[in-house]
Amino acid sequence: MPHLSIIIPAHNEEERIGPTLERVAAYLAGQPYDSEVIVVDDVSADRTGEVVDALAAGHPTFRRLRRDANPGKGAAVRDGMLAARGEYRLFSDADLSTPIEETAKLLAACEGEYHVAIASRALPESNLAVRQPWFREMMGRVFNLMVQVGAVWGIKDTQCGFKCFRAAVAEELFSRMTITGFAFDVEILYLARKRGYRIAEIPVTWINSPKSRVSPIRDSLRMMRDLIRIRWRGLRGVYR
Repeated sequence: MPHLSIIIPAHNEEERIGPTLERVAAYLAGQPYDSEVIVVDDVSADRTGEVVDALAAGHPTFRRLRRDANPGKGAAVRDGMLAARGEYRLFSDADLSTPIEETAKLLAACEGEYHVAIASRALPESNLAVRQPWFREMMGRVFNLMVQVGAVWGIKDTQCGFKCFRAAVAEELFSRMTITGFAFDVEILYLARKRGYRIAEIPVTWINSPKSRVSPIRDSLRMMRDLIRIRWRGLRGVYR
C-alpha cells in the first residue's frame, strides 16, 4: 500500500500533462514514502493518453485510468480516488496552479488530527503569486458567499483544486458523491461535515493559469444549479 496517492484529472491536456508529471515525479523522488500517481484520462480527444503512457513507461508507480464518458471533473476525481490504494489520497489540477510542493502541508494535516485537508487561496497567509482576472475573483467570492450560507459555513475557499483525504474517508465520501461537475468539492465538504470529519483549510501558494478551462458564465451557472441541489438534498435528509 503506498503512503500517498496523487490523482490528476486530465481532459485534453497533451500540452501540460507531460511537464506536470515530470515535476510530480521529481517531487516524489525526494520523499521518504512510497507513492503512486493516477492520471484520470477524461475522454481526451488529443494525445493526452499517449503522453501519459509514454511517461508511465519510465515510472512504474504512474498509471492512466481511462474514462469512456465525460459527465464532469467531479466524476473523474471520484474514479481516481476510488481506484487509488494509498493511505492518503490527494487530487491536484493538471495545471499545478497549486504547486505540487504544497503537498507536504496537506499531508501533514491528514497525518495529524484532520481527516481532510484542503488548499485555500482565501486565507491571509495564502500567497497568490499570479492572481485571476478581477471578474473571476469577484464571481468566486460571490459563489463562496452562497456556499457558506447554503452548505459549508466557515470554509473560505471550497474550489481550490488541491485536496487531501485519509483513505477510508475518501472511499466513504466519494462513493456517496452525486455531483459530477465543478461543484463536486462543495458536496464532498458538505458530506464531510455531516459525517463529523475534521477539515483543515491550509494557506498555499497559488499561480493562476491563463489557460483555465472554467467558463465564467456557463460553468458558474452550472455550479449555482448544483449548489441548489446540494442544499435541497440536505434539507430533505438525502445526505445521512
